[in-house]
Amino acid sequence: DADLEKGGRCHSRLGKKGDVIRTRFPPEPNGYLHIGHAKSITLNFTLAKMYGGRCHLRFDDTNPAAEETEFVESIQEDVRWLGFDWGEHLYFASSYFDQLYEWAELLIKAGKAYVDSQTPEEMRANRGSVTAHGKDSKFRSRTP
Repeated sequence: DADLEKGGRCHSRLGKKGDVIRTRFPPEPNGYLHIGHAKSITLNFTLAKMYGGRCHLRFDDTNPAAEETEFVESIQEDVRWLGFDWGEHLYFASSYFDQLYEWAELLIKAGKAYVDSQTPEEMRANRGSVTAHGKDSKFRSRTP
């Protein structure tokens, strides 16, 4: 229902709150980009520009076994090739991993999250389907 061409709805909301729109492109640096990534890059950077905001390039680099510097550099090059620039807004999830870990611990202690120790096979078996409900993990009610 938003009027993206004129920005009416978005501009009126931003104008009232004085907020700045922030979007992000959060690739995992474990491979090269594909056409779907190009769509996401274009959408997020364009919306940020249209509404006077900014787009963050935030690498989701929390799996070091699958990530390489080559992919980080390639992704940055591809974003520039598409005509976009993140300016000062280049981030790496690994830079604030300690904070994320601390928040996860708080959620677990508050009973809002849990550590699931199921094997991949158990997870698949309990997942459910389009026609059948899944089963809760036996670890869901485990106390911290």
